[in-house]
Amino acid sequence: MIKPYYEEPGIVIYNADCRDVLPQLEPGIDLVLTDPTYKYENTNYASRQRSGKIYCGRKAESRDWGIIAGSDKTFSPEFLLSIPQVILWGGNYFSDHLPATPKWLIWDKRRNVPSDDNADCEMAWTNLPGVTRIFRHLWKGICREGEENIAKSGGKLHPFQKPLALMKWCINQAHPANFILDPFMGSGTTLVAAKSLGRKCIGIEIEEKYVKIAIERLRQGVLI
Repeated sequence: MIKPYYEEPGIVIYNADCRDVLPQLEPGIDLVLTDPTYKYENTNYASRQRSGKIYCGRKAESRDWGIIAGSDKTFSPEFLLSIPQVILWGGNYFSDHLPATPKWLIWDKRRNVPSDDNADCEMAWTNLPGVTRIFRHLWKGICREGEENIAKSGGKLHPFQKPLALMKWCINQAHPANFILDPFMGSGTTLVAAKSLGRKCIGIEIEEKYVKIAIERLRQGVLI
């Protein structure tokens, strides 16, 4: 039995591989909201887009952040699909492991800012009913809207951090979403969003330094 690393009312965090924790969780989770990240094998950007390889829960390489733990096994999302509602960011990279869906969530990161070598948007696979929806929120280098604006919060806390406003929007796409699971928690944005909306949430993260960052965000009550 893996014990929680941190608990507060409505929030539980585990520092472990999510596949080891999930079998011991009690029923009742009604939404998985997560970003199961992937490794690009090549350094050339065009090649990276064509040859993305999915790993278990962390991007293995980052130009700015170095090696991230937990990248040694191929990622497949099937073990998450038993949850009634699922939102998987980056689902376009492993869509061959997912059923067809009418409702993708699209995050427009540009908001009329010109394109560069990075993606204009990110995509989340869902099993939710309805049609594809778009959320527009600028997130380009140090240019970030909302609570994560560099003038308010400084630099990013995780190489693949997503906006708090985006995760709140995702939670509100699901009905109900009273008990949320993020099995690839990173710096805890899903948990902060859940807490701010009065929802229960479990976060699981394999790398302890990001667990500590998430806990600090929750303790401070600063919604960044």
